[in-house]
Order: sequence, then C-alpha cells, then structure tokens
Amino acid sequence: MFGQKTITITAEAANEFLKEALKVAKTQIGVMEKPLGSNSGPEVNKYLASVGLGPGQFWCMAFVYYCFNTAAKNLGRNNPLVKTGHCMTHWNSSTAKKILAENAVNNPSLVKPGQIFIINTGGSAGHTGIVEKLEGGFLHTIEGNSNTEGSRNGIGVFSLNRRKVTKINRGFLEYK
Repeated sequence: MFGQKTITITAEAANEFLKEALKVAKTQIGVMEKPLGSNSGPEVNKYLASVGLGPGQFWCMAFVYYCFNTAAKNLGRNNPLVKTGHCMTHWNSSTAKKILAENAVNNPSLVKPGQIFIINTGGSAGHTGIVEKLEGGFLHTIEGNSNTEGSRNGIGVFSLNRRKVTKINRGFLEYK
C-alpha cells in the first residue's frame, strides 16, 4: 500500500555542514523586509551583501548562500556554494551532487535535510530554499524572500511545510 505512511521521514542532515547550515537558517526564521515588499531591511541587506548585491534585489538565493557561508565560517571551512544571488546560475554552476526533479519524484528518499531545492519559474528566473525534512511527499523548508504561500518574491524568512516534491521542477543540490 502506498501513501504518506509508506514514505520515510528523514529529519537528519547527511553531514555536519548541512546540519550547521540548517541551524543557521532556523535562527533567521521570522526576519522580515523593512519596509515590507521592499526587498531590503537590515538583515535582508546582509544576505544580499553576502553575494555582492545591494538592497532591493530578489534575495532567496542570497539568503541560502548567507546561511551556508555562515555555517562554513562556524565550522572553519571553505564554503563550496557558488557566490551568486541568482538561482539558475547557482544550479548551472554548482559542483554539488545534483538530484534531478524527476529522480526525486520517482524516489523521494533521495531528498534529505540540508539540501537546497531549485525551482525554475520561467526563463532564467527561479526560487530556492533549504529542505528541513520530507514528510508524506511534502517538503518542510526554510525560505528567504517568501511568504506563507511560498511565493518567490515575498516579505521574509519562513518555515514552510506545503511544497510538494512534484512541484520542484529543477532539482536538489547536496553539498559536502
């Protein structure tokens, strides 16, 4: 029998780097743009600056980079992420293990906490966040520049539990 009860819940990241990145991301939940809808504010500007961008830019990828960069510093190691605020550039240039969307749909156990999901929203635009866990075909994620509905241009950092694995159309990145 298939269904939610047959899908393993994986709530533990694969390595210390991913665990630390998740730990950093969790401390940022609740950060909001100031003013709302501006793609700026003290914390948002810090995320953007981490990839060399100024206030007012879409910042979901900058948030992810900031979390992993902070984790790398905390662990005294180099950050392997591509230093970019652009989701599709990150996907295309990454040297991380790539789990293509169709492979994740066919085998959800490939999706693990600490992985970065990438959605192509059209052309070169996208959205990203960090996987907290997978449960019953739904991802629990931490996303910057989102909202309670999972927007790609929202107002803050949110912990969400409503993304279906089937809606991630590019894939997942797993760094070591």
